[in-house]
Amino acid sequence: MHANHAQLSKFLSLVLRHKPDAIGLTLTPEGWADIDELLAKSDATGTRLSREDLLEIVATSDKKRFSLSEDRQRIRAAQGHSVTVELGLPPQEPPNILYHGTATRFMDSIRSEGLRPQARQQVHLSADEATAKRVGQRHGKPVIFKVEALRMHVNGFKFFLADNGVWLTDQVPPEFLSP
Repeated sequence: MHANHAQLSKFLSLVLRHKPDAIGLTLTPEGWADIDELLAKSDATGTRLSREDLLEIVATSDKKRFSLSEDRQRIRAAQGHSVTVELGLPPQEPPNILYHGTATRFMDSIRSEGLRPQARQQVHLSADEATAKRVGQRHGKPVIFKVEALRMHVNGFKFFLADNGVWLTDQVPPEFLSP
């Protein structure tokens, strides 16, 4: 019996971002998984997933969570990893301002410590306030922090643009933030 696409997307996020070993999958250092191996190991552990399902999830993911290799034989999560991967993204000059959405309950620690990746490899930033607000709402009452990204860049911080439009950086010190 096929699970619905939302469940399959969550399964793919879990396996490709956090726990490839849960199904005995090995990711390349850049985070890629062989699609045939992913499908076989998913099936062997009780999650039925066809190549068609997988391609449809990649194509219809509202947040473009997954990327396919050019030959369409490998897949990886676009960002959000807690396992160590090197996405191989070139550093880029960010826009003047980026945004980070979170819940109001995290405001005090963010004001004192800045933004840290927590369980992920890097801090995720949005190019627009609407996206940041949607992200913040997932965690409670939302608050949006403005990040002086270009000023950070000029001060030596590196920024990367993931395949799905999410900006990534290692941390954001409090002096570059305003709520």
